[in-house]
Amino acid sequence: MHPAVHLTDVVALTGRFPALAGVTLRVDPGEVVLLQGPNGAGKTTLLRLCAGLLRIEDGDAIVLGHDLRRDHRAVRAHVGLLGHSTGLYDDLTVAENVAFWARAVGADPAEVQGALVHLGLDGRLRDVPVLRLSAGQRRRCALATLLVRRPELWLLDEPHAALDRDGRALVDALIRQASSAGATVILASHELDRVGALDPRLVTIAGGRVVADEPPKSVPSPHGGGDDHAA
Repeated sequence: MHPAVHLTDVVALTGRFPALAGVTLRVDPGEVVLLQGPNGAGKTTLLRLCAGLLRIEDGDAIVLGHDLRRDHRAVRAHVGLLGHSTGLYDDLTVAENVAFWARAVGADPAEVQGALVHLGLDGRLRDVPVLRLSAGQRRRCALATLLVRRPELWLLDEPHAALDRDGRALVDALIRQASSAGATVILASHELDRVGALDPRLVTIAGGRVVADEPPKSVPSPHGGGDDHAA
């Protein structure tokens, strides 16, 4: 099986600072991986790198078969990143935002409607400009655009942020569905109790490196340890 993500001694800069200082990580298709660690550890940078938004200064990175050292932009059509910025167009309505991304990937109107229904946006909110949405509603809209794009790799940065209890449960369900369908999910979150219910593989980042790697609790480690993938 070819890995969905295969990073070897990857160094990446934000400005002149090495936000990733030699990350080695392998993630197989269908895995759910939780990145944990303190603020500034490099979690968001790792997600952005996998999304093709950052250049690699050193090391090797293959994401969904694309060599990020040769062309870090090529992978962008195959991944979905939900970061602190939602990537929505404020002057467009909820439905128009989802339809825009649907056209970009060749999805049909039925998929747009399905995504709106799935995220609870098919009622009065569908025709509301994003500018007028609450933070939680924006988050739901961003998740709908992600759903309609059908990415092979989901990259989620604090995906439960700004959502109410129902919205958080919906995020969990989307992650489970994506993984069951064969997509790979890598998320960063401080809400370990919440994310723990997903039984993810736990990868700890500190100082721009992988310092610990624990398999899901339901899957015993073949080596009996917790650092199988660590740098």
